[in-house]
Amino acid sequence: MSAGEIRVGIVGAGQIARKRHLPGFKELPGVRVVGVCNLHRESAARVAREFGIPKIYGNWEHLIEDDEIDAVVIGAWPYLHCPVTLAALDAGKHVLTQARMAMNAREAQRMYDHAQGVPHLTTMVVPSPYGLSGDAFLQSLIAGGYLGTLREVHVRGLSSDLADPETPLGWRQMTKYSGFNMLNLGILYETVLRWVPPANRVFAFAWKHIGKRIDPESGRATKTGTPDSVQVLTTHTDGSAGVYRLSGVVLHDVGMSIGLYGSAGTLVYDLTHDVIRGARLGESTLEPLRIPSKLRGGWQVESDFIAAIRGEKRVTRTDFATGVQYMQFTEAVARSSRHQAPVVLPLREFSNPSL
Repeated sequence: MSAGEIRVGIVGAGQIARKRHLPGFKELPGVRVVGVCNLHRESAARVAREFGIPKIYGNWEHLIEDDEIDAVVIGAWPYLHCPVTLAALDAGKHVLTQARMAMNAREAQRMYDHAQGVPHLTTMVVPSPYGLSGDAFLQSLIAGGYLGTLREVHVRGLSSDLADPETPLGWRQMTKYSGFNMLNLGILYETVLRWVPPANRVFAFAWKHIGKRIDPESGRATKTGTPDSVQVLTTHTDGSAGVYRLSGVVLHDVGMSIGLYGSAGTLVYDLTHDVIRGARLGESTLEPLRIPSKLRGGWQVESDFIAAIRGEKRVTRTDFATGVQYMQFTEAVARSSRHQAPVVLPLREFSNPSL
């Protein structure tokens, strides 16, 4: 690194990179974004002008090869996360990759194994933004016995984003770009892992209510690659059980929440409105619980990444090991739905990416 300065290159300057990462890095002393590569050179040029980035690359390989870049931020779609990560680590660069971690569990494991071989480099996955403000508070309530023994976990992720059949096919519904990722399953499971032991068994049913949509790349009606409705039953390593209800095609009663139901109390985190409600045994109504200011968290992805590079703190939100966990969960759900049979976690072998 040049005189302690950390020089960052961006591969894929999509919405999150422009709204979160680029402004976030700009605020940090001793950090400079020096290069950008996007799907099209014209869009990279627009981002470079907007944020004062001096270098534009025609492809991500050239950005990785540049010795004047110390850290790579991968904002591209999941199909590029594994190859760019492996190449960046081989080139001696730190990596922050957008979620979901990869296309499938096999790729996630490759990324994790590669990172284990270069422990002096920082590797991090952009964490789920849901529940960050109440994370520490919820953990303190659980540790203090608010729930007692956890019995059930109810996860709800309902939206109308895909309810209109005329909505064109997005990259998240194209398996060539998104792999086994479906709806917000991975991001919700990652959030659950902050407060609940990992799943050790899943049984799932996934469905495509709208089987074809117009592909904007070709202009033709094309089969959707990923489901628009997913239901999952889980058991966890502590003996608790869970249920996931996810859909992109419901018209009403939409929203996201995680409910934790124990022997001594209940906690429900309304992720849509960022509100935690709770009740103890003997109380009849869930009431809002105020998050103490000293425990309130928030988005600090860019500062956490830089602090980890400088050795000031370790990566916790989210490390590659956690990414492997949620990618295995996503793949197990896909496999269970395909074969209509329970799947045990952790996976003992990985599916062919095409199932």
